[in-house]
Amino acid sequence: MAQKAKKDRAKANISTLNNLHIGSLSFNALFILFNLVFKRRSILSYVLLSIPSLIAEYILETTGRPKFDPATKALKSSGEDLAAPGLTEYMFDVIWVTWFSLISVMIFGNWGWIVWSVVPIYGAYKGYGLLGMAKGMMGGAPTGQMPEEQKVAGNRKQRRAA
Repeated sequence: MAQKAKKDRAKANISTLNNLHIGSLSFNALFILFNLVFKRRSILSYVLLSIPSLIAEYILETTGRPKFDPATKALKSSGEDLAAPGLTEYMFDVIWVTWFSLISVMIFGNWGWIVWSVVPIYGAYKGYGLLGMAKGMMGGAPTGQMPEEQKVAGNRKQRRAA
């Protein structure tokens, strides 16, 4: 009972990583088999657009896999929480969009790789949002505008009313 939360996270991480690896192996093997047996698709596009997915999978594996003591089999580290929002969630999204792109390429041809363009577009959108938040935290007002406190002039009663 002492480390129940860590043990639960370790079990969840092991299950999530195993499912992730099985899914990745399945989708990639299906694509390669389809490419060899039915119709040829661009292998160069496949390799280039699968690299981010493989990197994300490797990072999730190294940070999320629980570590056990080899001698006593005791849990040393439960790994990072793979259900955490933020960058972890974005890495899973990259992997899932890559899988969906593989299926769309098999169905629609090489034009299916356009689906993968969602990944950098969404990353740029989130980055732009973070940039705006960083400007706000620095206290810088957009050019040409005064902060709200300086817009209201007059005596104390007028400022309270505004």
